[in-house]
Amino acid sequence: MSVENVVYIGSKPIMNYCMAILSSLRDESRVALKARGRAISTAVDVAEVTRNRFMQNLIVENVEIGTEELESEGRMRNVSTITIVLKK
Repeated sequence: MSVENVVYIGSKPIMNYCMAILSSLRDESRVALKARGRAISTAVDVAEVTRNRFMQNLIVENVEIGTEELESEGRMRNVSTITIVLKK
């Protein structure tokens, strides 16, 4: 999967990410949503809103969860991650 087909989820409104997914799926058949920490619930919402409102034929191909170690304020923290792959 190329870098263009990855949508990084953060703190913007859900519809911004839905439009990014729809734009990406014009040219490609797959798109990956990536999120960390508190943005994980937003990533799930974005995937479901896109599937239910805009593209009913969209399939969740894969979901990967994991943990990353990040340095924050001089100490190491574990942060949860998720990658959701959507396919036309």
